[in-house]
Amino acid sequence: MAVLRSLLFYLVFYTGSIFYTSGSLLVLPFSARAFRKVVRGWAQFHRACARVLLGMRVRIEGDVPDGPAFYAIKHESFFEAIDAPAQFRNPSVFAKEELFSIPLWGPSARAYGLVPVARDQGPKALRTMIAAAKELVASGRPLVLFPEGTRVPHGTGPKLQAGFAGLYKLLGLPVIPVAVNSGPLYHRRWKKSGVITYRFGEPIPPGLPRGEAEARVHAAINALND
Repeated sequence: MAVLRSLLFYLVFYTGSIFYTSGSLLVLPFSARAFRKVVRGWAQFHRACARVLLGMRVRIEGDVPDGPAFYAIKHESFFEAIDAPAQFRNPSVFAKEELFSIPLWGPSARAYGLVPVARDQGPKALRTMIAAAKELVASGRPLVLFPEGTRVPHGTGPKLQAGFAGLYKLLGLPVIPVAVNSGPLYHRRWKKSGVITYRFGEPIPPGLPRGEAEARVHAAINALND
């Protein structure tokens, strides 16, 4: 059953994604608002496909703040990356640069305000990220960062990447840590039914020493590790 569910999910979601990404680029020259609605619709379509075809439900724990915020999220699968426009209002996500070369999706992601992260460029990449982040914060958009830098197996807690500390220090925003346990269900060829939980931690105020801020974020985003 898991194999059949997964094959149907791949067929429906990825075929539908072609129409959503194409549609977003078609409406972009005429209406930025319509463009954002199409992107959010794509993320909601993904969540619906996961619920109906895979039997996955989403559970929210903790308080989700209103308005601009800096979210540091555990990254176990593509689920939380695709789901971000459904979970947050018009978020700007820091994503690895290679993803922006995907046909249709890449140009749409850039237009939406996702920030490419060139992990091999060191300080230059950090300066670019900070400049983009400040502009986005000024426009009132929430920032979404996966501080571990890439997808990690469920139950593991690698060190945070250096880019998080740089953004935390220079943006001066509270950080909302978010634990996610999508890995056991979604990060597999034949996906499983069950509940994916987002657990929103207590806001971490700006201005803390780097070590303390990183330790608090690390503990909070790993709160759902088994």
